[in-house]
Amino acid sequence: MPNPTAAMIVIGDEILSGRTRDANMHHLAGELATAGIDLKEVRVVSDDPSAITDATRALSETYTHVFTSGGIGPTHDDITADCIAAAFNAHIDVRDDARAILEEYYQRTGTELNEARLRMARIPDGASLIDNPVSAAPGFKLENVHVMAGVPTIFQAMVASVLPTLTGGAPLLSQTLRINRGEGDIAGPLADLASEFSDLSIGSYPFSQGGIFGAHIVIRGHDGAMLDAAMTKLSAMFSE
Repeated sequence: MPNPTAAMIVIGDEILSGRTRDANMHHLAGELATAGIDLKEVRVVSDDPSAITDATRALSETYTHVFTSGGIGPTHDDITADCIAAAFNAHIDVRDDARAILEEYYQRTGTELNEARLRMARIPDGASLIDNPVSAAPGFKLENVHVMAGVPTIFQAMVASVLPTLTGGAPLLSQTLRINRGEGDIAGPLADLASEFSDLSIGSYPFSQGGIFGAHIVIRGHDGAMLDAAMTKLSAMFSE
């Protein structure tokens, strides 16, 4: 049986402008690979309602799970919750359970729960909350879309709370071999190997170090025995 699939939507003008370097995709990809959920697509979209809503609808219909990052804070440009609600025609407003979480947190920290912070308690009808042990403001899951914060520490904490609730498949395994030859010299044999082991993914990642040209060959797959066989054959092909 094939593994469940996933997509990610990274939301924010700051990502597209280059002001902020996204770290959440890297983290999510590694966690999903370990869980046996295949990440198939990542989209980076601006803080534009139609872009977020269209991406949510398209990816939700295509993949088992969708994960979003960014846009659920207290400021005017945090519009992700509204866009997810719109994608599924769900009503959204401040919800009592989310408000209670924020009230308890801000009372404990001696901070006012003002109107801006209360925006983070706006949850679409029918959604379940995603725990946020870092700063309390919850994420949420609506249909198959997991809506999470953009701050890396909070995003990672939310991923840790979500993944145990999901059913995965076979973890993605990976082995790497460094070959000190240019890609032009190894392309033909690699193509033959990829054809022979068509159930595996074989990638070539070139490098140049101290005048030496070579490539790291990475073989990925879910079958450990097949992966070992392909790596053994690869090593024999380019043994020096």
